[in-house]
Formats: sequence, C-alpha cells, structure tokens
Amino acid sequence: MQREIQVNEKMPFGPGFLLSLQHLFAMFGSTVLVPNLFGVDPSMILLMNGIGTLLYILMCKGKIPAYLGSSFAFIAPVSSVLLKHPENGYSMALGAFIVTGIVFCIVALVIKYAGTGWINVVFPPAVMGAIVALIGLELVPVAAGMAGIINSDPVNNPDWVPTAQPIILSMVTLGVTVIGAVTFRGFPKIIHILIGIVVGYLLGYAMGQVETDKIANADFVSMPTITTPTFDWSVILTILPVALVVIVEHIGHLLVTSSIVGKDLSKDPGLHRSLLGNGISTIFSGFVGSTPNTTYGENIGVMALTRVYSTYVIGGAAIIAVILSFSGTFSALIANIPVPVMGGVSLLLFGVIAASGLRILVEQKVDFAKPTNLLLTTLVLVVGLSGTQVTFYGVQLKGMALATILGILLSLLFKLFEVLGWSNDKEDKAILTEKTPD
Repeated sequence: MQREIQVNEKMPFGPGFLLSLQHLFAMFGSTVLVPNLFGVDPSMILLMNGIGTLLYILMCKGKIPAYLGSSFAFIAPVSSVLLKHPENGYSMALGAFIVTGIVFCIVALVIKYAGTGWINVVFPPAVMGAIVALIGLELVPVAAGMAGIINSDPVNNPDWVPTAQPIILSMVTLGVTVIGAVTFRGFPKIIHILIGIVVGYLLGYAMGQVETDKIANADFVSMPTITTPTFDWSVILTILPVALVVIVEHIGHLLVTSSIVGKDLSKDPGLHRSLLGNGISTIFSGFVGSTPNTTYGENIGVMALTRVYSTYVIGGAAIIAVILSFSGTFSALIANIPVPVMGGVSLLLFGVIAASGLRILVEQKVDFAKPTNLLLTTLVLVVGLSGTQVTFYGVQLKGMALATILGILLSLLFKLFEVLGWSNDKEDKAILTEKTPD
C-alpha cells in the first residue's frame, strides 16, 4: 500500500509540482464558475483564492491541508442583488462579502474562548458521518450533469436528451482515473487524477470539444481587474445570512479532512484558526473585487484518493494559481478543459467524500442498535437528500446546511433527554440485541 504523505512533509520539486498541478486542475472549473456567473474577471478570483489559501495555511500553522475556492453558497443572493442593481450590484455585494468575513472572524474568536468540547455534543459521530456523506452526495448530481449523464437544468432545458460525446468523454476520463488508482505503481499512482484529466483533455481536443480560439486569442500577460467595494446595508442584510451556511460547510469540511488525515484538526491547530483564516481571506478578497472563499471539497477528494496531505503541495497549487492569474493564455488553457472531463473526475471525487462519511461511522463504531444514533443518521440523510427547503427571513436553507442544523438541534434534544433520564437508549438496545433462545 502506498505510504501516506503527512501534512508537514515536503516533496521533491518535480513530483510536488505535478501534485500541486493536480489540485489546481481539480478546483479550477468550480472556482472560476462563480465569477463567470457574476460577470466579473476570473483572474482576480484566481489571484485572491491563491493568496487566500496561502494566508489560510499561514494562519493554521501549516497544519490544515485545505484549498480555498469561490463559495457557491453566495450565488443565489448575489444574483438577486445584480438583478436589482445592474450597474453597481457587484460592488455592493463586495461590501457584504467583507462583512461576511468579519462575521467569520467573530465566530472564530468566540470558539477560541468557548473551546471545542461542544463539537462532540452537537456533532456526535452519528451526525458527523452523515453530514460528511452529504457533502459528497449533494454534489454528485452536479457532477453527473457536468458528465452529460443527467439533465443539469431541467427547468430551462426540458427537452434535453443525452448525447454520445459528453458521456464518452466523461466516462473515458473516469475510467482512466479509476484504473490508474488501482493498477498504477509508484508516482503515477499518486497523480492518477491528473493523468485522467490530461487524457480526457486530449480526447476532448480530438473530438473538437476544446475552444482553441479562446486560448489563441488570450493575452499571455494580463492584469487582474480590481473592483472597489461599496457598503449598502440592505444588500449586506440580504447576503449576510449566507455566512451561517458557509460556516456550517466549513465545519463539515474540517471534519472530513480530519477523518482523512487521521488527526483532530478542530483541536490542533483549532477550528478557530481555520475559521479565522477563512474570514481574513474573505475580507481581503472583498476589498479588491474577489468572491468569498470556502474550503473546497474537490481538493479534499484529491487528498483522500492520493493519500498525500502535504500543505506544501496545497501551497504549491496556490502559488501556481497566483502566477496563472497574470497570464490569460494559461488561464484560458485550464479554463477550457471540457466540462464532461471535469464531470467524470468530479463523480469520483465527490463519491470519495461521501464514502469518507461512511468511514467515520465505521471507525467511530457508531452503535445503530441505539435508537438515537439510528434516528440522527437517518433524519440527517433524509432531510439532506430529499430536496426539502426552508426559507427563514429571506435565507433559503436546504441540503447539507438544513440537515446540519437539524442534526445539531436533534443532538441537543436527545442529550437533554439523556440528562433528564428520559432516554430509553439502553433499554431498547438490550431488547434489540437480546438473543432468542435456541
């Protein structure tokens, strides 16, 4: 079995560069999708995501391997702001992004002084494993849509039918990646995701799926576009509640990363440092025109598959992103990776995250003979996957965010029942495990 490369381990330049490039490829499509939807310069987002990741690694003492990319949670509220204020809506959204980062920092300070003991109460293993599984399962349909397997937009494209080229492209990419994980030896095994993407890219080029004109017409050297923020309290109050969703997402990602690297990162270097690094990165991004950051599931999936957890590799990806942000040619080269190629890889990456949730349930030896454990895991999965939505003061909660809040409330409720002596866990377990006489 391949040896794990731990968080603080350095790698030789050549292998390290390729591993960093693998992380860059994995996150690139998603991180530039958000600015494309907002109609702003992707180069600035790429620049600040790279700088933000380096700041995050520094704030976390180099102990948490995480890449910060554009958060999808802000798409809906920011889109509504852009519709109401077409001329300066994004500038107003930037002011809200800065306030969001400040909220992150405040929550981080509260956690620093309140400690992390509460995590075991509000996130028992039965909830934690289900939430981590949801992080991946919630994104699988997105990957399936990118791969051309399902209709990614049935509302606006009701007459969609599957076509051969995207499916072939995504399945070849997925197949090469899977076969590489199982059969490759030595260093190629570690970069099997990168190899899968390159093979998919070359096949996409041969099939005419790569827009070569955009690459040829891009400026080799270009400066990212700076946008200055403005502060409008109505816009801030529209966007700010999403901070709750991103904080929940952040905690979930830290839990799954802890599970993968085999260390409790919420204690060392601490959840407060992780949130603070994310918050400071988001504040800096907002002042120059970039989107809010969040830890990226794609990169967590890469680490789980490669067993390389080095923050030096993640930092290398961030440095490459900063360099690429000043080159239109290189940015266009990566941005034009065919969508089905990234869809095929993402199917695997998101699936691995879901499997990591199941791994938590197994390794923590969650006893499903206890009704509370069975109900916690069941209800978190049901609410997270059912499509249930709740709108509270204009903030829409669904999927993992809603399931996490429900899991927290139920955990606290069941804990209260236990303290009051109302829980029948032990009695029911005895009944369920009692052996029937021969």
